[in-house]
Amino acid sequence: MSEEMVKDEAMQIMGMFQILPRLVVFDLDYTLWPFYCECRSKREMPSMYPQAKGILSALKEKGIEMAIASRSPTSDIANTFLDKLNIKPMFVAKEIYSSWSHKTEHFQKIHTRTGVPFTAMLFFDDEDRNIKSVSKMGVTSILVGDGVTLGAFRQGLTEFTQNHNSIEKNKQVWRDKYSGKPTSSESETDKD
Repeated sequence: MSEEMVKDEAMQIMGMFQILPRLVVFDLDYTLWPFYCECRSKREMPSMYPQAKGILSALKEKGIEMAIASRSPTSDIANTFLDKLNIKPMFVAKEIYSSWSHKTEHFQKIHTRTGVPFTAMLFFDDEDRNIKSVSKMGVTSILVGDGVTLGAFRQGLTEFTQNHNSIEKNKQVWRDKYSGKPTSSESETDKD
């Protein structure tokens, strides 16, 4: 499937959702591309997973900001590859450095730089430990097996919507509880 076809399909997928994330964050190694940066040379021409660039293009066209959170010990190689692939300008934040924090530190910096709440972010990564730690921050996090695909993208938007709806429902319950309005069960009791 060509990059343009992937982009079109990603646009159609986004059109199915009323609520979209304000920021989509990607890991690099084995998420956007099928290798570890530290095992490659800057002189090489990198390649991305087949559907990754089309998905990035669709997000850019839709006006959704993107960022990178990568625990790579070779940020110089990662940045060179982002340049060679002509995708570096697509990202509003690039947190690429080695860390023991399972990416929570990366997300704190992304949040500080962008002002986007964690609950308005969607994250794709190939490591379960990163998914678990970042999810605890309130970020909708999707584990990818063979890089970012249209299937993973659809799953991410579906889970993001479910999480958003759950948060909004909880906010309404708290607002009702503390506003003095009777809840629906209290209203029924009052009628008796």
